[in-house]
Amino acid sequence: MTTSSAHPPASLPAETPALDGSRPVGQESLLEHEYDGIREYDNPLPRWWVMIFWGSFFFSIAYVVHYHLSPRGTSVLASYEDEMRIAREERAQRSLAEAPSEATLGKLVADAELMQDAKAVFTQRCAVCHAAEGQGLIGPNLTDDHWIHGEGGLMDIYGVVSHGVPAKGMPAWELQLKPIELRKLAAYVGTLRGKNIQGKAPEGHSIEKR
Repeated sequence: MTTSSAHPPASLPAETPALDGSRPVGQESLLEHEYDGIREYDNPLPRWWVMIFWGSFFFSIAYVVHYHLSPRGTSVLASYEDEMRIAREERAQRSLAEAPSEATLGKLVADAELMQDAKAVFTQRCAVCHAAEGQGLIGPNLTDDHWIHGEGGLMDIYGVVSHGVPAKGMPAWELQLKPIELRKLAAYVGTLRGKNIQGKAPEGHSIEKR
């Protein structure tokens, strides 16, 4: 003789108050669709999570507008570049403790990042006569092996840049530039030596024949 017992269907969980402000989990929060006997709860995300999400979203928009689209903002990269430029300037300023010489100017020439800063001074002050790469326009080609004044040494360059060539219309830059700018400019012209960029025909004498 067999007996059978009927088990009542499992009831849905009773509604439980949610501590985080979301809707309570209960029968009314079940979605209508069913797949393979599985029904899905429609339980909203916690309010604190939603607030953080939207706060982050609007903050990111404000960040992009302020630091990348607005002229008033300074990006992290721009701030870093400014700090590095200031550090290079401080490093260059220390060279003023020594009198100008081949050695002190040579140290500036060896500082590639500092020479990139000096290129901006050359572009602003000298490119109108010597062209952007120093290949010469009104003024002589600074990249070949011919020199009108001196023998192409750093101190020769420093002297010409400082005192100018009034007869040729070149100003004395020592009257317009700060001492460190003057040294950096002379050092940058020194980096152009030997590049032999095609431009104005050679002038003066060849330093190979001295």
